[in-house]
Amino acid sequence: MAQIKDLLLQLFFSLMPFVLYSFYYRDKDTNYSKKFILITSMICLFLSMTFASSVEKGIQFDVRYVILFFALVFGGFRIGLLLVLEFVLYRLYLGGPGTSSAMGILLVTFPLSVLLCRVYHRTSQKYLVALMAGLCYSFFPLLLLYINRPDYILTHLTYHILIIPVHNSVGVLLLIYLFEKSATDKDMYMRYLQSEKIEAVGQVAASLVHEVRNPLTTVLGFLKLIRQDQAMPPEKLHRFIDISIEEVKRTEAILSEYLSMSKPLTQKREEIDLVHELEAVAEVMTPYATMNNVSLILHVPSEPVRLTANGAEMKQLLVNFVKNAVEACSAIQKGNVTLRMHTDGHLVKVHIRDNGIGMNKEQLRRLGSIYYSTKNTGTGLGLTYSYQVIRSMNGTVSVFSELHGGTEFTLSLPLSSKGPGGG
Repeated sequence: MAQIKDLLLQLFFSLMPFVLYSFYYRDKDTNYSKKFILITSMICLFLSMTFASSVEKGIQFDVRYVILFFALVFGGFRIGLLLVLEFVLYRLYLGGPGTSSAMGILLVTFPLSVLLCRVYHRTSQKYLVALMAGLCYSFFPLLLLYINRPDYILTHLTYHILIIPVHNSVGVLLLIYLFEKSATDKDMYMRYLQSEKIEAVGQVAASLVHEVRNPLTTVLGFLKLIRQDQAMPPEKLHRFIDISIEEVKRTEAILSEYLSMSKPLTQKREEIDLVHELEAVAEVMTPYATMNNVSLILHVPSEPVRLTANGAEMKQLLVNFVKNAVEACSAIQKGNVTLRMHTDGHLVKVHIRDNGIGMNKEQLRRLGSIYYSTKNTGTGLGLTYSYQVIRSMNGTVSVFSELHGGTEFTLSLPLSSKGPGGG
């Protein structure tokens, strides 16, 4: 029973790089680095050798060669050499009668690992090569041990003929398959996001030409009228100038929204208190709501609610949602916008509810799409930007709306690992 536990523990150590990758890179916008491969491989090798399985004193079984092959495949030759150095130093430190045999086995298995790694990268039958590696790491040590310790091999023949080959083969196959699939999926997802961003900016740029041309045409028309009519009354002249200034401001607003959309989302994130951010947004937006005859109501928890995000991005997306809600209520007599926040398991949910004009099914379907706005003067970029930020945080947006019955946005965002209050 103890031997089975040791074998399962070694299998866990062989899969540990994949487990660490899944946790560390789950919410990141980058893929693994050679530094990550080196650190995780060295940790796994150390743990595997420290808690090695032993059927006889001085003869240890661990997954050192599985980890070595993984490091060579995903880290390269230099990473593999550093792992060999770690193994040699630590094995000498551990000592025992099996030390010389371990060094002799390493002299054969390391060049073999380098050769198998090159074959792995050049062939389409990658998992067959990984299986061959697992079998080689079982039978080459067996052969060398038989030369040095035939009595030991004959005593534990079943263990080395059946159990060790199966264990090594399963370990290396699972590790290579799971890690490569996860890394490939991550690459595809990152390329998809990049292509989506490029396509989005292309669509925005095409629409931007039309949006900017309208106010510029208006300004040009007024300038021509002013030039043609030298005796224009001052009141009329001032009115033309005021309209032109408003059109220029509208153009500036459109360009600002375009820039916020086209610039990449920042990767600098830290733990923030969403309660504080929402309170700050409510304070900033209250004068705007009052100007539009809309009441802004805030309900937040008394304790901090922490999540990992970029503070500036979070504040901007909240402003976008609140601003839209206020503008949706501006056409009615008693407009109300309610901001409510609560935690639900590992999520924090922010509800932004208004009693404004609402949306029909077609408007709901296109909401958040590039350059679609429910307002006559809007560009639609504010919500598009907000949706992108939320998606980059692995969050979601749900919308409930009725025409002339108001709208409610629900933003669901993952809490930080420390939980609602942190600490």
